Amino acid sequence: MDNSQGYLGVTPPISIMESSEREKEELRRQNTMESDEEARTREIVLGRLAALVKSFVKTAAAEASGGKIFTFGSYRLGMRGPGSDIDTLCVVPKHVSREDFFDVFEGILRNTEGVTDVSGVPDAYIPIIKLKVSGIPIYFLMARLALSSIPDDLTLQDDNLLRNLDDRCIRSLGASRVTDQILRLVPNVTIFRDALRCIRLWASRRAIYSNMNGFLGDVAWSLLVARICQLYPNAVAGAIVSRFFIIMYQWDWPQPVLLKHIEDGPLPVRVWNPRLYPVDRAHRMPIITPAYPAMCATHNVTASTQMVIAGIAEWSELFTKHDFFHKYRYYLQIIASTGDHELQIKWAGTVESRLRQMVMNLELVESLTLAHPFVKGFEQVAYCVSDEEVRLIAQGETTKVIAKRKPEDIEGIEGARPVYSTTFYVGLGIEAKQPGSTVPQRLDISWPTSEFVKIVRSWDKFDEVKMGIMVRHIKSSALPDYVFDPGERQPPVARNWPKQTKFSHFYGATPRT
Repeated sequence: MDNSQGYLGVTPPISIMESSEREKEELRRQNTMESDEEARTREIVLGRLAALVKSFVKTAAAEASGGKIFTFGSYRLGMRGPGSDIDTLCVVPKHVSREDFFDVFEGILRNTEGVTDVSGVPDAYIPIIKLKVSGIPIYFLMARLALSSIPDDLTLQDDNLLRNLDDRCIRSLGASRVTDQILRLVPNVTIFRDALRCIRLWASRRAIYSNMNGFLGDVAWSLLVARICQLYPNAVAGAIVSRFFIIMYQWDWPQPVLLKHIEDGPLPVRVWNPRLYPVDRAHRMPIITPAYPAMCATHNVTASTQMVIAGIAEWSELFTKHDFFHKYRYYLQIIASTGDHELQIKWAGTVESRLRQMVMNLELVESLTLAHPFVKGFEQVAYCVSDEEVRLIAQGETTKVIAKRKPEDIEGIEGARPVYSTTFYVGLGIEAKQPGSTVPQRLDISWPTSEFVKIVRSWDKFDEVKMGIMVRHIKSSALPDYVFDPGERQPPVARNWPKQTKFSHFYGATPRT
């Protein structure tokens, strides 16, 4: 909101000069805008979801009434693009429990026509149900308010709605409240949206768009762009983008990025405060949410991911594709596998959510200068006719015969079955060999990798018979074709890397289904 000095933000603008518009046509050329048909489909989907939520509340608690959905994130910000998801918050009255959300509502979704890939993650930091409706990805959060009913005209702006809520509900509500605050705190919403489209496209192309893997996610990139908009309130999107790189490259981390001064508030809830909380002092790139209670949107950033972000923040490379699979000589390959599609969604999500812990442990290894996680996994389906082929796929290997095989090729064959796998990658930056040294370098990363396997296998739903996890190192020359775009050449050996590096043994297990 405007302060007494008449400007938005915690400091006065750097410049109030106006500039000209140039970049919208380029954004269209880069295919960042959704079509009218896609927009109509999303509206229909949201209408269906709103009706399902009301039906769910009536089913879960007869005495309760109401139930409402709120959008947040990219959709609420007006950042809709081809194939983009819809972040959705389900607000329910006090009679409906979180267990109802994951037991009853998830079941309703599974039985609804047009709904696929339903996967609940109740033990996540922010509990979530992931699904697709008419092919559109939906991420569903849930918050239970201390109200007997949820009126149709409910808004979430009142801080008193947070009273008597647990931390998970507060975090879920925060997702929607933060989005609304961002829209209130930028001087020109249209300029903000156009500039954010550019920055998000850049971050996606450079493979640094993933909160889960230690980079920045939707909220953090939005907050950064919003801050630049505050500093240059009359600039157009192209100027905002240009200044974004200049200011963020020079930013004195861990000085926090704020859109407004942090408010203490009336409730006994935790507010980000590095003077009071040691964990907050440890945040490397603190970008603070503007809604009460203030939180750090970048608590996942590690030493390695901060180095990666800082190393490619250049305007000249705005739309250039990342070079992750050309950049390192050695990679870690993490393969999660099962024999069932729905189970694979949950298992792969669980493995991915733990990758950041392995990256942080890798950063402690002597001679390892960087552990760079890629922002997404690669999904594959192989149709196997023997236990040996299953083990091969689960260990990250394949043959030309398996690769060419189709579902109909295994019909009627006893013991034949599909194997679903999701493979994640971590690039390893290794300290250069000292001049004159004749001793081969040895890189022992057995502890971080074995500890990671133990962590994912400790998941309360882990089944060693049905789920496989494998971690191994490979050279860049052994990277599979699917990580490259069609026609892209295999990566050359990275420069200034030691020619001889011995690795420790790696750990894992394969499914026995």
